[in-house]
Amino acid sequence: MHAKIDQGPPAALASTPQYDTRALQAADSAHYLHPQTDHQALAAQGSRIIVRGDGIYIWDSDGHRILDAMSGLWCVNVGYGRRELADAAYRQLIALPFYNSFFNTSNVPAITLAATLARISPPQFGHVFFAGSGSEGNDTIVRMVRRYWDLQGQPQRKVIISRRNAYHGSTMAGASLGGMDAMHAQGDLPIPNITHIEQPYHFENGAGLSPDEYGVQAARRLEERILELGADRVAAFIGEPVQGAGGVIIAPATYWPEIQRICDRHGILLVSDEVICGFGRLGHWFGCERMGTRPDLITFAKGVTSGYIPLGGVLVGERVAKALIERGEEFTHGFTYTGHPVACAVANENIAIMEREGLVERVREDIGPYLKQHFEALQEHPLVGQAEACGLMAALVLVRNKRPLERFAEDLKVGMVCRGHMFEQGVVMRAVGDRMIIAPPLVITHGQIDEMIALIRRSLDLTLRDVKQRGWI
Repeated sequence: MHAKIDQGPPAALASTPQYDTRALQAADSAHYLHPQTDHQALAAQGSRIIVRGDGIYIWDSDGHRILDAMSGLWCVNVGYGRRELADAAYRQLIALPFYNSFFNTSNVPAITLAATLARISPPQFGHVFFAGSGSEGNDTIVRMVRRYWDLQGQPQRKVIISRRNAYHGSTMAGASLGGMDAMHAQGDLPIPNITHIEQPYHFENGAGLSPDEYGVQAARRLEERILELGADRVAAFIGEPVQGAGGVIIAPATYWPEIQRICDRHGILLVSDEVICGFGRLGHWFGCERMGTRPDLITFAKGVTSGYIPLGGVLVGERVAKALIERGEEFTHGFTYTGHPVACAVANENIAIMEREGLVERVREDIGPYLKQHFEALQEHPLVGQAEACGLMAALVLVRNKRPLERFAEDLKVGMVCRGHMFEQGVVMRAVGDRMIIAPPLVITHGQIDEMIALIRRSLDLTLRDVKQRGWI
């Protein structure tokens, strides 16, 4: 039986729309299967219904204002409520809502966006393959990497090396590239010829080593695996400049230069997954520029449209593009929505906003350093064992004891206790085990960072009270 839903009047027609939250929750539980969710637990609790966004804030159906320190899901870079993006979508919907890119056809927004992406990306990138998401982009990566080596007369080069606790999407190939054990446990993953090495997490794995020493050691896990497999079998290495869903794992400064050296030495392709780190998140158009690497392929999505409409794809470096083009054969891969004109029109306007407002430079020179200074000061809190930031990504680790270092037992789920207090206090902060992470919109101000830090600090105090009352400390 269908629950009756009172959606309330449109927001444009009423200053305070009224919603029947319980009816919405009942219908949600009855019909909507959420991504990566325990649906039984969700039904017992009831979902939070988000109804509006403006700037860095969202509102739920009960009227609570929440500071969105996660940019939706790492994507609303220019903030909510940008009329320019809605207008760009509307104009394109009227002119040409859809046409495919098969059968020797194209459209103006896709052509314009491809040229723009070539302009703002590192110099080795002149070509773009569009998809509908980051997951589709990483499926494309697998196909493209293996096709490249086929064209080089080395079809045995099929193995792609990734990292444990990395996230590269939720499709069969994307989830296989990722290093999430829970995802691999469902669906007989990973698919063949994908393997994983240690993540560069100094706090957890680098005891007794300085960050720089550990960075080199973690990178050399790649060379060890290449030699173990045989370099003539290895096609590529894929990594996020900063691991996002894995808990904002920021590698030591020595890590990426060593990864680049190893890829160059063994002639394998380097893939930079920029689904999160691209489009200004780390203070550069693409995170690889901050890390100093020269990837052959870049996966992108999320921030390309600030999440206003789905779009993803792959920036294709010169040597791969040349191989695909000069062969004169069909690359048998693509999607109905490749180069979707409305999505590309929104992306064009989104990038124009970022350039007009200097958001990339602002993250690098102003708001990123400000966040780093104030976020890392949270390490003084009794519960925080480490706090670190890179651009507009940051994470802190909840610990039972600082000296000697003692972590909370995993089954206590202390991160989820803290996350609950965050929501109650009016700030979205994601829990990844005992790591609490943020990635706020690029338009956040100094004053809003101060507000966010105060809410986080208050939530940490409440979490400390709880764990003491429960006897966990």
